[in-house]
Amino acid sequence: MKIKFFINYNTSWGQTVCLVGSTPELGGWNKREALPLVCTSPSQWCAEVEICDTGHIEYQYFVKDDFRITSEEWGKPHSLLLDADKAFAINDIWQVQPKDTFLYTSGFSNSFFRRDYQNIDCNKTLSGSIFLKVQCPYVKNEQRLIICGSSTLLGEWNTQKALPLIPLEFGWWGITLEKEQIAESFQYKFAIFDNLKNEVAHWEESDNHTFSVNDIGGEYDTRIIYHNYNYNSFGWKAAGISIPVFSLRTESSFGVGEFSDLNKLIDWAAATQLKIVQILPVNDTTQTGTQADSYPYNAVSVYALHPIYLGLAKYPLADIDKFYKYKKQFEALNALPTVDYEQVITLKSAYISDLFAEQGQNILEEKGFKDFYAENEEWLFPYACFSYLRDCFRTANYKEWGDFGSFNFEKLNSLIESDKNIRHSINKTFFTQYLLHKQLRGAKEYAHQKGVILKGDIPIGVSRNSVEAWVEPRYFNLDSQTGAPPDDFAVMGQNWGFPTYNWNEMKEDGYSWWKKRFRKMADYFDAYRIDHILGFFRIWEIPTTAVQGLLGYFSPALPFTAGEIGNSGVPFDQERLTQPYIHSDYLPEVFGNYTSEVIAEFLHPIGNGQFALNDFCDNQLKIKTLFSDSLSDEKQDCIREGLYLLCTEVLYIPDKQQPEKYHPRIAAQKTYSFKALTEYEQESYNQLYNYFFYQRHSSFWQEEAMRKLPELVAATQMLVCGEDLGMIPNCVPAVMEKLQILRLDVERMPKTPYREFEDLTSLPYLSVCTTSTHDMPPIRAWWTQDKARAQRYYKEVLRKEGNAPLECTVDLCWQIIMNHLNSPAMLAILPLQDWLAIDDRLKRPDAEEEIINNPANPNHYWQYRMHLNIEDLLKASEFNSRISFMTGISGRR
Repeated sequence: MKIKFFINYNTSWGQTVCLVGSTPELGGWNKREALPLVCTSPSQWCAEVEICDTGHIEYQYFVKDDFRITSEEWGKPHSLLLDADKAFAINDIWQVQPKDTFLYTSGFSNSFFRRDYQNIDCNKTLSGSIFLKVQCPYVKNEQRLIICGSSTLLGEWNTQKALPLIPLEFGWWGITLEKEQIAESFQYKFAIFDNLKNEVAHWEESDNHTFSVNDIGGEYDTRIIYHNYNYNSFGWKAAGISIPVFSLRTESSFGVGEFSDLNKLIDWAAATQLKIVQILPVNDTTQTGTQADSYPYNAVSVYALHPIYLGLAKYPLADIDKFYKYKKQFEALNALPTVDYEQVITLKSAYISDLFAEQGQNILEEKGFKDFYAENEEWLFPYACFSYLRDCFRTANYKEWGDFGSFNFEKLNSLIESDKNIRHSINKTFFTQYLLHKQLRGAKEYAHQKGVILKGDIPIGVSRNSVEAWVEPRYFNLDSQTGAPPDDFAVMGQNWGFPTYNWNEMKEDGYSWWKKRFRKMADYFDAYRIDHILGFFRIWEIPTTAVQGLLGYFSPALPFTAGEIGNSGVPFDQERLTQPYIHSDYLPEVFGNYTSEVIAEFLHPIGNGQFALNDFCDNQLKIKTLFSDSLSDEKQDCIREGLYLLCTEVLYIPDKQQPEKYHPRIAAQKTYSFKALTEYEQESYNQLYNYFFYQRHSSFWQEEAMRKLPELVAATQMLVCGEDLGMIPNCVPAVMEKLQILRLDVERMPKTPYREFEDLTSLPYLSVCTTSTHDMPPIRAWWTQDKARAQRYYKEVLRKEGNAPLECTVDLCWQIIMNHLNSPAMLAILPLQDWLAIDDRLKRPDAEEEIINNPANPNHYWQYRMHLNIEDLLKASEFNSRISFMTGISGRR
């Protein structure tokens, strides 16, 4: 079989275009054995080769010079199905990364633009025919791609007589023009045709293509011509809903939202033309069996799904009496306004044990289970062992597990084989994870059928008491903890307690830990939100002796030397700048009537009206422990919080790795220590502070992110979104835009400097806009909590006169939501609470009960549940029609 390849590519002097592929003649994917092309004219390269193999052939182009590969194609290899008895000429195109890379994610190929594909066998075409293959990912379900041109065959530019192309695979279309049909040279163009409107929706944005009859025949039986459809401003948009799985409620829920409830939510989303269902993390968080485990971001496994989400109604017990006894208890829990986490997980665990006793052995023998185990054994076996040992030792802190404190496969396997009860427990965990996997995977596939996708959430951290920290401790800095700097929602910062990542170790194996994590997510989701994406640029690292987030600093970073600080105008006095500044002048403001008692018990004088904390309370962790057994009252709270504050009265924090270097303390301007500086010293400090946080690290943090994120984004075909709220380095927007990671925009948390509310009309296309996140009060609750700000919003954003109403009315909520839907953002994903706010009959009577999380409270109980059944939503035809109308007029269908 003879093939001649032609391709246009502009090279520099000394560069050569090469071809590597699946056959020996093309190097067998070994680039050292690749076929070099010959430059026949400026930018025109070609090569002719005899290939012995027949059938399916794959290949790709690359460019090299004398020393290295300088350029490679983007995406999947070129693919051909060829016959040994034919000769082919291929007019190829170099596959560059398209500006709309997001269109090649699985949500578009499997759901939004899903269609049936066909094959065209080039071998069955007549001698002298041409086969046109067009790359065009822009065609929606109700559209088709056509070819229209000057010849009679192509309709003489009459689009009603144009020829349709056949969809070959996602983004690729093809058509064969037989030699007998081509009487003359002709011009042609491709267009996207709307089947519903019976008209062209878009013509490709390029000059007409020309085909000459002189190119037909000769020594080649078939000429294959590749085209790239040019569409400069494709603006597909969609709307969606966000809600935690635990918050769902159906008539068949067992006291909490479950994976089996997702199908009904998907039905409702499809009925209202919402395309995305976004949920919070669903990994197992079980450590104590108490409400503390309700925090969905503190996972004990980045792979295992939480047993609380198993839809038990899908698995009734054979013992009818026992089943109905359980059902009665679950119905009582399901009637509660919120999730009773402890009762639900206790009851579900008992039910799963009975279900396993009845059905476990049969299910473990199924081929489906065996395939699941084979694909997931790497994480499933350690997770099952972790779960058993956690329950056996009554703690998730593996350091208290004696001989099992370090993961050892042989030792664990021997333990399991030595006791059938342990084997039973391990198998029950396998069984539970398999059922969870089937339900969530089933929801994903059901969503595809409805033109909807599921969007997941990847937390930036994992619990220090997790399977991953136990099995692969080298990937974590277990002597530190992460959080977030202070913001409007948590003025003391946030301390999440997660260990930081050892990025140097992760880099050694190509970030395989993250890639495997992302690929597991792709089993269930077509899009994902990277929680706190800023952590891939730098993370807020907090000493393990701190309780609050104020004493943290960014890592990695470029801390100051003592000389740099001294040269700024503030003399470097290590004790004054890095030790708590505690002075008698301000102590009464902090402790009030308890000042004398605090001085006597917790402080000692060091001269000039200053004090130092006594050894037993000289850090926040010691203070927390000191007060842990005390009953909470006004006095104890005042003293504890006051002592916490004294610990933070520093202007610089020594770096843990480089103690001779220093980080400015975040928000130091609010400290008494700062206020005690002279006006000149304050100005000098502020200049150094602003330089450090807003200028010094831009290129440094950009390089950090670009070392990690490109490989991780490319690991799956999921659409990537990043939660980039908070203190955003200047380099973040450019990196996210380059990698086509959608940013998050919240009107109440503007990214534009000096604005109180973001201008929704100015949002970039590659963004997700929302009215509220799970860390914020929904619209109606915010309106009543912050009346002064709501008044400004009412006047400046909604353009209303007079006083704002005490509550955010249905009409105002409609206007707010329409403003978001009309924004340029690709996705507008709003919480269920805010969608319901446009209907007086459906919204929750008490808006405060709609709040999911309070980030300022580290012990918050995550128990919000929607007050309606999803079945009721499906019956709310007027409400559903209204949402469908809103998505329609905003161009988000």
